[in-house]
Amino acid sequence: MPYYLKKYLGGISANEFYERFQLDPVQWPIRYKPGYPPHDYYDPLQTEGGLLEDRRVVSDEWRIVGETIGDPADRTVRYSIQTPKGYLTLLLQSNDQTSWLLEHPIKEKSDIELLQFMARPHCDVEAVNQVADDHPESLIRGYVCSFDIFGQPGCWQDACCLVGTEKMILSTYDDPAWVRELLALLQGRKLEFISSMAGTRYDLISLGGGDASSTVISPKLFREFVSPFDAPIIAAAHAVGQRVVYHTCGGMMPILEDIVDMGPDAVETLTPPAMGGDMRLAEAKRHIGDRVCMIGGFDQLHYFQKCSPEQTRAEVRRCFEEAGVGGGYILSPSDHFFDAEEDLITAFADEAHQCVYS
Repeated sequence: MPYYLKKYLGGISANEFYERFQLDPVQWPIRYKPGYPPHDYYDPLQTEGGLLEDRRVVSDEWRIVGETIGDPADRTVRYSIQTPKGYLTLLLQSNDQTSWLLEHPIKEKSDIELLQFMARPHCDVEAVNQVADDHPESLIRGYVCSFDIFGQPGCWQDACCLVGTEKMILSTYDDPAWVRELLALLQGRKLEFISSMAGTRYDLISLGGGDASSTVISPKLFREFVSPFDAPIIAAAHAVGQRVVYHTCGGMMPILEDIVDMGPDAVETLTPPAMGGDMRLAEAKRHIGDRVCMIGGFDQLHYFQKCSPEQTRAEVRRCFEEAGVGGGYILSPSDHFFDAEEDLITAFADEAHQCVYS
């Protein structure tokens, strides 16, 4: 994360980080272009990127205006999305590590009617492929497009960003038809984005998000409101030659088969219990290891700081022995890390290089 590189390594680049620690480099070229110029165009008012987005695409029917609220040091911005039939507003706050919503844009059920005016970004294939050309040794990763300013790749997760997770869960019982209408609106935009990705040289594109984990919603809700909307996106991605990794940062074990049944090529983050998840790597490997690539599983909270290099090495070895047998496993921290000790990252990388197949 940029926070880690700045705080601990003097602001070196991600590529310099990978080279220093002899890790396999990853590039994240998120590149949008207007889907229907001149109706759609790049946002002339955008001053910085939002969560998981690049240059924002807007139109005369989908204008976005941001205004700093209070002390600029608090990094609180009120956004107004202006449409022909009304406004959506959201309040975003940030620190050096991340961003979060203080106010969700969908406040009334009728607000989803405004989503018909959403600008529809397409993938800038040439720009992504240029990054792939410039970094032939890197894993090239991307995202399914999310809602502007603050969103997530998966349909359910994107809706939770718009409405609020608790309100979304309650709405599945109070008004399931409304929930499905919202999810379908978001899905349509994502499917159009996917259709523009033919020829893009991504190795993996990400779908999903933590709000679909079994530590947030039940398997029943997953089967009714997540997989029916995300599985078609995976199928559409395969149709244009893309591989998909389904990202579930949280509990996975009760929905492991449900996730794989959607057809992804890989799953992450395999978060262990000590990190708030429930992953049992050896068990998961037995159940799904012959169907998908598994990515993650390493406990970065407890083994990238405040432990010995030997303990870090032992955690790497555990991951390899439980999930690496027969291949199909990529060792990785289970999601982002913000704080880490250099000697422990060195131990992580060195032990990983020694995990070889006989």
